[in-house]
Amino acid sequence: MMDIVNDLREHMAKYYDNLVEIIPKVLLALVLVGLLMTILKYLRKKSVKFVLEQAEDKLLIGFIDSIFRIVNISIGLLVFLFTIGQDEMASNVLGAATISSVVIGFAFKDIAENFLAGIIMAFNRPFSIGDTIMTGAVEGTITEMSLRDTHIKTFDGKDVYVPNSQIIKTPLYNYTTDGHLRKSFDIGLKYGTDIEATRSIILDAVNTTPGILQEERSATTLIKNLGASTINIQVQYWVNTFNKQYTTEEINSQAIKKTLTALESAQINLPK
Repeated sequence: MMDIVNDLREHMAKYYDNLVEIIPKVLLALVLVGLLMTILKYLRKKSVKFVLEQAEDKLLIGFIDSIFRIVNISIGLLVFLFTIGQDEMASNVLGAATISSVVIGFAFKDIAENFLAGIIMAFNRPFSIGDTIMTGAVEGTITEMSLRDTHIKTFDGKDVYVPNSQIIKTPLYNYTTDGHLRKSFDIGLKYGTDIEATRSIILDAVNTTPGILQEERSATTLIKNLGASTINIQVQYWVNTFNKQYTTEEINSQAIKKTLTALESAQINLPK
């Protein structure tokens, strides 16, 4: 019985000695980590502010901020372990983190690729929310953007989430980046029709259509080709894509309607 008591006392004495020895190290580690975290927090805020000023959109800010937080916590943990003398444990943590990063990188290669593409696009994004674009076989309006994918609403109402890596790898057509989009429609005229007079009537009708630009970029008509029984005229006009009062489909429909009405009023019969 006395042996057990003596062993217990010896163990307690060792624990006490170890505790007395490590307490100053723990206190020093806490002070160092506190100072380090304060400095890192300051650098994180400065870095996020710099990115906020440089990036063309704000999607990147939250991601960068999260990365800085993770890195700061990791550095603080390693400094704490090294300071209290747990060098081996700190090395094991660092090694495990490195191996885990490699394994996760291979396992989630596509996700990481999309995130990297999202970061690149955040600094030089070729579109904004509300733009009409076409990438690959997808055409529609941008409704939402993230670091992983881009949400596109197609003209027939489908919601398509396009991976950012695909947008970077394939040609992208932005129909609205400068606010001007050219649309057109074709109309066939009988042979023998007064072409110049008819073109003037068409332009007058098109220019009275709400939503069609007149001063910045005027409408025009071209002889597209000669058919078997018709002279095919292409009518080209421009719309302001920043004006959301009318859709391009509505404008095109109204332009065609006004053109047909004007030609009918001028007694210019179209082929049936």
